[in-house]
Amino acid sequence: MSQIFNAQGATVPVTLIEAGPCKVLQLKTKEKDGYTAIQVGFVPLTKKNQLGKKSAKGKEFVYVREIRSDQAIEIGSQIDVSLFKEGEEVDVAGTSKGKGFQGGVKKWGFHGRNKGRGTKHEERTIGSVGAARPGRVQKGKRMPGRMGTERVTVKNLKIVKVDAQNNLLVVRGAVPGRNGILLEIRSK
Repeated sequence: MSQIFNAQGATVPVTLIEAGPCKVLQLKTKEKDGYTAIQVGFVPLTKKNQLGKKSAKGKEFVYVREIRSDQAIEIGSQIDVSLFKEGEEVDVAGTSKGKGFQGGVKKWGFHGRNKGRGTKHEERTIGSVGAARPGRVQKGKRMPGRMGTERVTVKNLKIVKVDAQNNLLVVRGAVPGRNGILLEIRSK
């Protein structure tokens, strides 16, 4: 993340996203595959990064993804930031940061127990986990466990600037995930 200054002099929190260029590798059709989609590749393979990975039909890219679309586009064409306009709203999807094994207080927002005198157990425990009758913990019970590393979509982020020369997209606000993660940007 970074910040820029608007015309009034106020700071605007922004995220810089390297968006493309992506190359169209394959077209999926309703007749042949049962659905319509575009297969795109991002970051060409070199000897330094990911040697040995290959996508379909000998095209070599680090990331190969399918995008459901009905648009007529040619194989081998480039998709870059020129598709987006300043002021447009987009949805950004990605994998959130992993936080490891967390307790119920952090993961689910439980209040914990009281801290008065005579408390024999830790204050950050989740308490009772179920009734005696079923003799087991019910499915879906909110308990401690792994947190994060889930697909998250942040909606209605406004594009502040499009830098076509450097393939940069400047978006107002935060996007999911850590630095360097693969994001999916969808226009409205």
